[in-house]
Amino acid sequence: MASTNDLKNGMVLKLEGGQLWSVVEFQHVKPGKGPAFVRTKLKHVLSGKVVDKTFNAGTKVDTATIDRRTMQFSYMDGEYFVFMDMDTYDQLHIDRKNVGDAANFLIEGFEATVAQHEGEVLYVELPAAVELVIKETEPGVQGDRSTGGTKPAILETGYQIQVPLFITTGEKVKVDTRTSDYLGRVNS
Repeated sequence: MASTNDLKNGMVLKLEGGQLWSVVEFQHVKPGKGPAFVRTKLKHVLSGKVVDKTFNAGTKVDTATIDRRTMQFSYMDGEYFVFMDMDTYDQLHIDRKNVGDAANFLIEGFEATVAQHEGEVLYVELPAAVELVIKETEPGVQGDRSTGGTKPAILETGYQIQVPLFITTGEKVKVDTRTSDYLGRVNS
């Protein structure tokens, strides 16, 4: 239990029937007339939905402990992604729905942050950008600008992104894991 006066960005609250909400931003407001209150912007941990919620100042709120660990992706086991804890070497099988969009950029050996609450995996978070090899793309045709100078390319994970016309098969590129955007070539 904590008070609304103790709120911090990133803190996870347990509200409305045990749902987990992360504090994105908060503001203590003391109007000239009436009691003080706390205006917050909360993000649902599982769905990502963002809502505005106002609490009376000093109200008690339930906090949740989220265990975030860096784990290494080892291999696929059917529909499960197997991650290894880098400290204990324990293996954790994570369902595809909990991995979410991170599955588009995972290859063996990548490290990710796995968030758990009371032993249940909430989500898998990759770094903001990863480096992957282009497995397949068509040669760029000079003068073909109808697509804004981009073409489709398939990454080594099998996921398709848009890349500039000059990128060729076998090149290593940097990709934004949040937006799936091409960020640039990787010089190796």
